[in-house]
Amino acid sequence: MSKTPEQRWKSAIITYRKKCQKILEISKSIRYAGIINEYGRTLTGIVRPGVIPLWNAEQVKNEFFIISTLMTLRKSYAQKVGALDFITLQHQKVTILVFQRKNITFYVSIDSKVKNLESLIPKIKKIL
Repeated sequence: MSKTPEQRWKSAIITYRKKCQKILEISKSIRYAGIINEYGRTLTGIVRPGVIPLWNAEQVKNEFFIISTLMTLRKSYAQKVGALDFITLQHQKVTILVFQRKNITFYVSIDSKVKNLESLIPKIKKIL
């Protein structure tokens, strides 16, 4: 018996949430792991327990809209320059890594003091 669209959706969200949990397990310096769709809507996301979010809900909504717009615009250049691997946004307090797989975007926030960012990237990509 095949799954209904609702069952497939719930199953996908559970799978995405497990990926976010695995990403958080990579390092204590990872503050947040989440997945947004092509419209900037959060499908799932996990803030590390004990971490105080730097943004309020409206700021998060705007950030995800900006990221999803950027990712959508970048798709049109993929034929010329190749598929996008990831984006790094360096801020004073956090480093944000953005990965796109199909029509979803993985958004990972990491403490900017982390020393081994380059070693975290392949570990995150392996989970995706």
